[in-house]
Parts: sequence; structure tokens; C-alpha cells
Amino acid sequence: MLLAVLGQGPAGFAELKRALGISDSVLSDRLAELAGADLVARTVVAGPPLSVTYALTDAGEALLPALRALGDWARVNLTDERCAGLR
Repeated sequence: MLLAVLGQGPAGFAELKRALGISDSVLSDRLAELAGADLVARTVVAGPPLSVTYALTDAGEALLPALRALGDWARVNLTDERCAGLR
């Protein structure tokens, strides 16, 4: 979901948190993981106020079509009953 949100354009931490409805620590951990995998870039924007913006890298952008295709497949093929066994 984080990659999908960033696929709409760069965003700040608070904007991502609001869009995803997750805690600061979970969001921070996921952003660090995605940055470590070179899928997300973190840019510090000089202030005042100082701010940080997150955006997809070229590799992150290249991954979006596959993620969208997987989401499309899941919407068509996975019913609530079939997903129950995946939990």
C-alpha cells in the first residue's frame, strides 16, 4: 500500500501516515526497509520548517505495474472464503 500511495507522487511522513492509517513506528520501519531496497528515496527539504519527502525511485516506479497487476488478479480471483485460509 505504501508503494501505491507513493505511486501517486512524493509525500511527507504525516501525509503517508494519514493515507495509510498506521503508527509512526510501523511507517518509519517500512520506509527504512523500502529505502534499503532502493525502492523509496528520502529527501530532506531545507526549511524553515525542515521537512522530509519520500518518493519512489526508478526501481520503485518499475515495480508499480507488477503490483497493480497482482492487485487486479486478487480482486478477480480471491473471494473472502479463499482468503480465510491465507490468514
